[in-house]
Amino acid sequence: MNKKVAVALSGGVDSSVTALLLKQQGFEVIGFTARTTNSKEAIEVVNKAQTVAQKLEIPFYELDVTKSFKEKVIDYFEDSYKKGKTPNPCIMCNKYIKWGQLYDYAMNELNADYIATGHYANIKESNGIYKLYPASDEHKDQLYFLFLLNQEQLKRTLFPLSKYKKEDVKKIAIENDLPSKSSKESQDICFIKHPMTTKKYLNNILESKKGFFIEQSTGRKLGEHNGYWQYTIGQRKGIGLAAPEALYVTKIDAINNTVYVGYKNELFSDVLILRNFNWSYPIQDKEIYTDVKIRYNMKAVPAKINIDKDKITVKFETPVSAIAKGQACVLYDKNDGHLLGGAFI
Repeated sequence: MNKKVAVALSGGVDSSVTALLLKQQGFEVIGFTARTTNSKEAIEVVNKAQTVAQKLEIPFYELDVTKSFKEKVIDYFEDSYKKGKTPNPCIMCNKYIKWGQLYDYAMNELNADYIATGHYANIKESNGIYKLYPASDEHKDQLYFLFLLNQEQLKRTLFPLSKYKKEDVKKIAIENDLPSKSSKESQDICFIKHPMTTKKYLNNILESKKGFFIEQSTGRKLGEHNGYWQYTIGQRKGIGLAAPEALYVTKIDAINNTVYVGYKNELFSDVLILRNFNWSYPIQDKEIYTDVKIRYNMKAVPAKINIDKDKITVKFETPVSAIAKGQACVLYDKNDGHLLGGAFI
């Protein structure tokens, strides 16, 4: 009897080709999708996913996750900004929605053997331990967003796109006339649709409130702003302060509605303490050398990691710029780039 796999369909090209490849490989494929909000855009995602399932002639299920998506993703996003942090909603969506409600539904209701998604990542098993490796497309590091997955989830997850480049996936969609063949790349934050921006979104939910820009090195007031949530650590553009050289946001004090600014050299740190670290699999060493990312769109940098029971200390070989609370710090193996684990800063 063929193994059953539930594919999380978004109506986009990646998940559509994922379902097609698995069907070609002889799996019994089921398509399902999560309705995340009651917006017309979210309902359109469900409709597109259903169209893909019809084209592939596979069963399709819709799961209403609006309540948990609001609590675990949208509320988390808004609350993080209210606290002066820079959130990462995709990581929370993976934890609570894709490998939360959808995963549980696939295993318990659909009796699937596996769940599959269109992520560009690769899972390899060695001596009973499942490790996440980079996909062939080096421009798509999606391990960063998957650091909260546990061994049981990795064991029952398939990533069929791991060996493909994005352009190959698009080509497969065109050759097989999939409804998603001309779909655009999905946006970073799915519940903030163009022309809405994060700044406009936050200004809609938070009242404008006068606060001060303070020069970090001197404590001098340099000007006023209309709300600390409009700024992120490392931001240079849009501050609107005159200075001999470019000023950057160096710190945010949400309680006092204060934004601290300084020069580029004031953004750098060489040590980071992390708590509640999530190891992808058990690590025995107390000291390791790894590659590290403190945000998604950066090149991984080398660091020495000291491991204690309740915290780990990251000592960067070269100081890194703009460490922001709320972002994820993710560790990768120095030799082959596989995921070691991560934590929120």
